[in-house]
Formats: sequence, structure tokens, C-alpha cells
Amino acid sequence: MANQITGHAFKKMLVAGARNLANHSDIVDKLNVFPVPDGDTGKNMTMTFTAGATKVGTSQEQSIGVLTKQLSRELLMGARGNSGVILSQLFRGFATGLDGLEVATIEDLAKALDSGVKTAYKAVMKPVEGTILTVARQSAAATLERYEEMTDVVAFYEFVVEEMKKSLAGTPDLLPVLKEAGVIDSGGQGLVYVYEGFLKALKGEEVQLEAQTVDMSTSHDLGFESDEFGYCTEFIVRLDEERPAFNEAMFRQKLGELGDSIVVVQDEDIVKVHVHTLTPGDALNMAQRHGEFVSLKIENMTEQHNEVIGKLRHEETPAAADTIKEFGVIAVVSGAGVKTLFEAAGAHDIIEGGQTMNPSTEDFIKAIEALNAKNVIILPNNSNIIMAANQAKDVVSDVNVAVIPTKTIPQGYAALALYNGNSTLSQMEKEMTLVIAGVKSGAVTYAVRDTTMNGVEIKKDDFIGILDKDIVVSLADRTQAAEALLVNMLDEDSELVTLIYGEGTTEEEATKLAEFVEEKCPDAEVSVVQGDQPVYSYIIAVE
Repeated sequence: MANQITGHAFKKMLVAGARNLANHSDIVDKLNVFPVPDGDTGKNMTMTFTAGATKVGTSQEQSIGVLTKQLSRELLMGARGNSGVILSQLFRGFATGLDGLEVATIEDLAKALDSGVKTAYKAVMKPVEGTILTVARQSAAATLERYEEMTDVVAFYEFVVEEMKKSLAGTPDLLPVLKEAGVIDSGGQGLVYVYEGFLKALKGEEVQLEAQTVDMSTSHDLGFESDEFGYCTEFIVRLDEERPAFNEAMFRQKLGELGDSIVVVQDEDIVKVHVHTLTPGDALNMAQRHGEFVSLKIENMTEQHNEVIGKLRHEETPAAADTIKEFGVIAVVSGAGVKTLFEAAGAHDIIEGGQTMNPSTEDFIKAIEALNAKNVIILPNNSNIIMAANQAKDVVSDVNVAVIPTKTIPQGYAALALYNGNSTLSQMEKEMTLVIAGVKSGAVTYAVRDTTMNGVEIKKDDFIGILDKDIVVSLADRTQAAEALLVNMLDEDSELVTLIYGEGTTEEEATKLAEFVEEKCPDAEVSVVQGDQPVYSYIIAVE
């Protein structure tokens, strides 16, 4: 058995790790502490890790130090959600530990794991134990103590995976909310799946992407079909009689597992192939089993798409390059009505996203660049998006960026009301941060499982009312749940109530709910907005 990892082996590990995580993405999503239909940890981690594994897995580079550095950069740009950002930081530190190395020994790997943990902990303002951080830290610590006993990398990674599983099993004992919900930490489970994929690759096991998994080709630019991205791969192979026989139908079927837009044409001993795939290397390896390449062309369609989008944006705003604005505001929202609401309130750019669709670090960077402003304010409007926004802030160097820690749509809307183009960035940041502390945020959605939280018994398919971070009510009727939530939100000081109703909720229902508010608080001003947001029947703001 090998006692070191080469760049070639590492690239195979990355692809296997990404696929294994993608295959179990739904399981990770369902470990969401809240029993609501917006668990997205699995999706975020998969999209983050795939962003790096896809690029680096097809790299021609062989130095593991260079490859891990490339991986670090790709993960940083593709990071989505808190779990994705932390995952990117773990591998950022891992890359630092392997900097300058051609291959990695067992000792190198053990120290790199420890380096990754230290980097990730530094990146999190208030590290919480019982999370992915704990799983990474405890397994790295155990590995650092025992690595000298291991003689090959398979045994090394078997130990790492085993320690990660032990740590994962203990997360409910460290984080009471996990124990109450009856789940283990979702981010930690995602990390285990990545490393299990690594181990499979080292053992020579092939990990295939299963059906009904996360769309591995999801673009950073929303609204385009998946087959527009990846690598346009074209080649001609001359078949060799001394190699395994070529079967056109079987070859086409196997290509179907790697991508789409497939064309396979055989003419005697020549085969011409076209495929759109995220893993062109796999397609080439399949073909080379049967012969040698006569010609070969691989084009990155994602890069081409981004260039086109950049040109289109420039054409749509020809003065942008010449006119640098003083301020720009970026808000993350979901739902056509909510988007219109924020645009009307003064947001200059909207990133469509939210709890079930977290923007990446790169999404924020592109939005910042597109604004062409000296100073930019970002309203993430979701606690799971703040870290990616802050990571983008750290990456850009020629723009002053303020990330207002808005965790809800109501907080973001209240902060946006204080935008003043005649003020300073620091003053607005201070005022916006202060105002969001006084906003009560409520939401109504439905439960995806039976559980008990904060003393509230929750049944699957019930409508649950969430006040800030706590579930306060669970009822079978949507309107009754919304009214019960409002009872918890309203008091004699309530002056402004905004009811944003989402998909599946009618204007008539929302109007009746507004009448309920007027009865409870006659002096309060009540607004009803058609938000069209997914998942949440109502988003409610009380100021």
C-alpha cells in the first residue's frame, strides 16, 4: 500500500468525494434542526465542493501543493451557506499545510488536517461546538496523535473517517438543539460523506453519481438550463483492434451517465464523440480504452457563458464602465413580489436566493463588480448567507463593502429604509445595524416531520409559526397558525405591520389576516404585500 498521496490520486479523491456527497445530499438536508422544508446544508456543501472538485479534478497539474491551492481558490469562490464557507476554510487551511509539496506523506496529511481546523475556527466569529467544526477538530486532533502508527494512506483515511463518525455521533451531546430535534449535525455528516468518498477512491472503488441527486452543474447565474454549462468535449478516436472491443450503444449509454448533448458516430475504425460534461477526463479515459485520439477539443462553457453575461451587462449599461457610483445596495431575496418590494425601496441589485438557494461568494463578487460603485452595502437577509457575503467582502480590494447582518427579509427591508445616498458608508452601517435589532420577524411554513421544539409539539404537515429563531406555534390550519404567531408578535408598541404572503396563499386570506391585526392593534399601520416567495406562506414584520 502507498504511504503517500500523489496529485493524480488526489484528483480522483476529489471527484469521488464530490459524488459521494451529492449522492447523500438529501440525507444531509433532512438533518435540518428545524422541521421546515428548507433544509439546504446538503445542497450548499455539494455545490461548494463540486465547484472545486470539477475544476481541479480535470487539471493537468500533478503537484499536490498546487492542486490543493487551486482547490482552495475554487471552494472559496463557490462557497454557499455557512456550511459551504466553513468547508472552504477547512480546505484552505489544508492547502496551506501542503504548500510547496509534490506529494503528501501521512505526516503531511495529518498536519494539513490540523491546519485546516485552525483556519476554519479563525474564520468563524463565534465557533459553536457540536457542528462541522467539532467533527473536523476532534478527528484532526486524534489523527495528529496517532498518524505515526499508520503505514499506508488507506489506513490513515480509514482512521480519519472513523474518528469523524465518532465525533458526529457525539454532536447532540454538545449542542442541545440537536438532541431536542433528534438529529446529528448536518454539516458534520456532509464532511463525513466527503471523506468516505476520498477513502473509496483510495481503495480503488468507483463512485458513480446516482439519479435524483443535487444538480451538480448548477450555475452561479440563475435561470439557465444545466446543459448549458460544464465542458463541451469533442474528440475523434481511431479504434485499436488489440484493445477492448468498441460497442457504440454501450459507449453512448455510459456517456449518458457523465453528461448530455451526446453524439457518438462510428465509421469503421473511427469514432467521433461530442458530450457536455462536468468530468471530461472520465469521457476521455473511457474512449482511450478502445484506441488513440486523432483530435481533441475541450471548451469550458461556464466560462464562455460568464463572458457573454458580462458583455451583455456592459451592453445594457454602456455608461457603467465610465461612471463610478458613490453607493450601491445589494439585497438577497426570493419571490417576484419581494424583489419588487426591495427594488422600489432602493435596492440597486437583487441576488435571487434565500434559505433554499444560498448565493455563493462568487455571486456576491460579481454583483459588487457589476454595480461599479465605490461603496457597497450588502443585505443578506438570511443567517446562512452572511458568511458568504463577508467572504466576498474580504476578497474584493477596490470597493468598500459593508455587510449588514440582516437575518430575515423584515430586517433587510427595515435596514434598506435607512439608505441615504448623502450619508457615509460607516454611518449607514451603524444605523442599519441598530435598526434591525428592533424588528420582530415572523414566518409561517409547514413541518416536514414530527418533533418537539421549545415545548411546542409539532406534527408533520402542520403549519408552524416562527418568531425570529423560535418555533412558537404548530397548528393544522394555516390562518390559525398565522394568527397565533401574530399574537406572540404584537404589543401596544407595535406601529407598523407588514404581511408578505407567498406561493399558495391567497390575497383573500392575507386580507383577512390584516383585519385580524387591525382588531388587535387598531393604531398600527398594516400593509399587505404579494411576495410570491416559496416555502413560506407568510413573512411578517412588526416594528
